[in-house]
Amino acid sequence: MSADHRTPSGHEAPAPGGHEAPGGHEAPEDITVRDPISAPDAEGRPRRVTRRFPLFTKDTARPEGGGRAAPRDAPAPARQWPVLAVLGLAGLGLLVTAFGQFRIGTLLIGAALLGGGALRWLLPDVGMLAVRSRFTDIVTYGVLGTVIVMLALMAQPEPWLQIPFLKDTLHFTVTNE
Repeated sequence: MSADHRTPSGHEAPAPGGHEAPGGHEAPEDITVRDPISAPDAEGRPRRVTRRFPLFTKDTARPEGGGRAAPRDAPAPARQWPVLAVLGLAGLGLLVTAFGQFRIGTLLIGAALLGGGALRWLLPDVGMLAVRSRFTDIVTYGVLGTVIVMLALMAQPEPWLQIPFLKDTLHFTVTNE
């Protein structure tokens, strides 16, 4: 409605003569549109057709693949099995590390992250394992998992993996020559 049909508090006042638009909605000529629109929806309100984000967001979109990993009628743990599997394996890795097997424990933690990336890639719905877009989640889980596994394999003493150029690079940066 136009500004002369509003109360001082900003609420709509009935139109002069007690007439309102049908269905309690504003008349189409009184709607103020601030962004691109197309034809009105079924209720007569203009709908957005732009892919640009609105100036102020009111909600956060669920990540792609963030739906339940099991049907709605399944118990809560079964619906979130992907994140529980990743957290369980990471927890097992922390437990093994606490009992003195550093290398094996950190390998389990890295494997949990790599497994999370694989689940995110392969499954359409992974529940709470989906944090951002599918691509971002896969890259994040993959990079972090790979780094943890590589560091666990190269940890001293007696590393299981030796990369020759890293030793040369370290000596080059530390020497006084």
